[in-house]
Amino acid sequence: MATFLSALGRLAFRRKGVTLLLWLLVFVGMGVAASSAPAPPPDTFSMPGTESQEAFDLLTEKFPDAGVDGATARVVVRAPEGTKITTPSARTRVDRLVAELGTSSPQVVGVANPYTSPAVSISEDGTTAYLVVTYEVPAAAVDDAAHDALDAATEHARAAGLTVEAGGDAVKIEQAMGGTGEQIGVLVSAFVLVLTFGSMIAAGMPLITALIGVGIGISGITALGSTFGLSGTTSTLAMMIGLAVGIDYALFIVSRFRTERAEGRTPEEAAGRAVGTAGSAVVFAGLTVIVALAGLAVVDIPMLTKMGLAAAGTVAVAVLVAITLVPALLGLAPVKVMARKGRLRYAVKPLSDRQRRRAARHEAKLARRTKPNLGTRWARYVLRHPVVVLLVGVIGLGTVAVPAASLELGLPGEGQMSTRTTQRKAYDLLSESFGPGFNGPLTVTVQTLPTDSANARTAATAPDTAAATADEIGKVLARTPGVASVSPATADRTGDTALLTVVPTTGPTEKETEELVHALRDTADDLERTTAARILVTGQTALFIDFSQTLDDALLPYLALVVGLAFLLLMVVFRSVLVPLKAALGFLLSVAAALGAVVAVFQWGWLADVFGIDAPGPIMSTMPIFMIGVVFGLAMDYEVFLVSRMRESYAQGARPGEAVVDGFRHGGRVVGAAAVIMMSVFSGFIVEDNDFVKMIGFALAIAVLFDAFVVRMAIVPALFALLGRSAWWLPKWLDRVLPRVDVEGEKLTGAQTAPRSPRESTPVG
Repeated sequence: MATFLSALGRLAFRRKGVTLLLWLLVFVGMGVAASSAPAPPPDTFSMPGTESQEAFDLLTEKFPDAGVDGATARVVVRAPEGTKITTPSARTRVDRLVAELGTSSPQVVGVANPYTSPAVSISEDGTTAYLVVTYEVPAAAVDDAAHDALDAATEHARAAGLTVEAGGDAVKIEQAMGGTGEQIGVLVSAFVLVLTFGSMIAAGMPLITALIGVGIGISGITALGSTFGLSGTTSTLAMMIGLAVGIDYALFIVSRFRTERAEGRTPEEAAGRAVGTAGSAVVFAGLTVIVALAGLAVVDIPMLTKMGLAAAGTVAVAVLVAITLVPALLGLAPVKVMARKGRLRYAVKPLSDRQRRRAARHEAKLARRTKPNLGTRWARYVLRHPVVVLLVGVIGLGTVAVPAASLELGLPGEGQMSTRTTQRKAYDLLSESFGPGFNGPLTVTVQTLPTDSANARTAATAPDTAAATADEIGKVLARTPGVASVSPATADRTGDTALLTVVPTTGPTEKETEELVHALRDTADDLERTTAARILVTGQTALFIDFSQTLDDALLPYLALVVGLAFLLLMVVFRSVLVPLKAALGFLLSVAAALGAVVAVFQWGWLADVFGIDAPGPIMSTMPIFMIGVVFGLAMDYEVFLVSRMRESYAQGARPGEAVVDGFRHGGRVVGAAAVIMMSVFSGFIVEDNDFVKMIGFALAIAVLFDAFVVRMAIVPALFALLGRSAWWLPKWLDRVLPRVDVEGEKLTGAQTAPRSPRESTPVG
């Protein structure tokens, strides 16, 4: 592996013009393909195999005119204080609002008037009503003109003296991502790179190559969107992790190149050795990330599978960019800019007085450079106090992880949005006037089955059987604890399917509502045995509950898959059993601690004012899975790069303690810089208004903090100090079975000419 990648790096360095041209053609070609590709399909959400999805498909088939697939907006209207919404003057203003909503946008197919439609209602105190606007397109396809028309109509009603707020998936999300905080994160990243390399060119290289890789990946996703059903949001995860690993991979190779130049190697030799050693680490780190992202397929949710595979493809592009484009750019950079201060190039010539003085000054600089740096001093401290460092790290992370035992999963709803948004205001108005369960109604579908005299299953049914059966079932369901009301049954045109609306007494994200869904399904199972009907419970609340349960059930298998495969990969890389074992256990510890911190802040409400959290509540169901995928990739990056330097030193004859110090001398600063960069980028999301965006940014930033600085920088060297040579133990039979990939570059040591000593040569540059 190291020999092949070294040859590839040297080739890219020598043929830098051809390499750059090829990548430019790929970049432009993918951009042209993306710009000429059909528009990506709208976002679709499906959960095969769940009762909610089965009922939803039945509703789409039996009630095509009900707008099941179309977006909706619920416009809540409250009369001025001290008056009723039923007064003639208020009704006139509401009728005017209904008329404007129905004619303002061509995408609107209907508006339910609260005074004439049985599907909507007026509150018991007569102060509040709501109307439903139905669109002919899904939420993702509602255009800006329709959004503007809805906003204009509600503003006109407010100007007439009414309190008007709107919720539903057709309402424009006011909380946009990509704000000032994100820009600050990028600026901090650039600043850290400049401090790390001391050069704008060297600092800009990881950013440029990462952006090129992400651009190619995102363009590819867009170009293939219509073919493989990749919606616009499929690229979200790909952009996030592609940018993260792209910066890391280029950072690792550029840093190793500068180290090799400091050792006196020529630029081409340094490029080859950098790609052969750090590039090998990049390849295997990339493989672990790809495993983690592709493993999202085990969740069996098409949307997550597509996002994972798209992100995995972007990571593969980032790896290819790092081992080919980066050495080509190194060949174009000025030598004095890219060479770290160290040994100069020498040629055998007589030394003049001036050259001797220059050599002496150079030797003095070299002596200062080889003094212990911060990473060296920290590694030696850990080696002297391994038990203390290990206990502090493990106990500290274990304490932070305690709240994770109370983790409650849910999906984002309007009740968790900022109190400044119209969606949240509409949600609160409905809760106050109609009860908390009104924001999360459940839909029960009743489909009558063919019957016969023997077992009530084979003969044809009368056209009105479904409605009558559904009404009887509704009476039984209404007696279930936690049900506030059940609507009369509505039958489809054929009369064999009817639906009921069940309003809970509790809000959509409360635990009692989840228990009610399970209770209704248990009752439905009992009723199916005594009636000739199939009874299914669905609705947005039930769908969210099923989604959370599916993710919860898939979490442990997903962890087992990614950690197990990564264990095998790391065992091949490091030729050790204990090194990949502690890497996996350390990752699990950091993830548990990060989840604990997220639960404490976003579920329990600790420091809610500091982070600007309006409504603490359940943790977004997709957050743990996404966090595991992203953080696992970054954690393995840090593990592979840091420990591969230790393995390289150990393979060349260093004692275990010396190998740890050497790994931190060369890799500590780079890993620390990479972690700070990622924390800066992720922390930018914390200042966003949306609590769930805050949650993702906080979770990723705190997880990188724990994994990079506590696990990799403290627990890992402490374990190496305690294990000694045992850390590199591998059974002989396993050593014979595992393939040899030479990540540490043992074969490169003899393949490249060692630099001459300055005492035997004359400086020429």
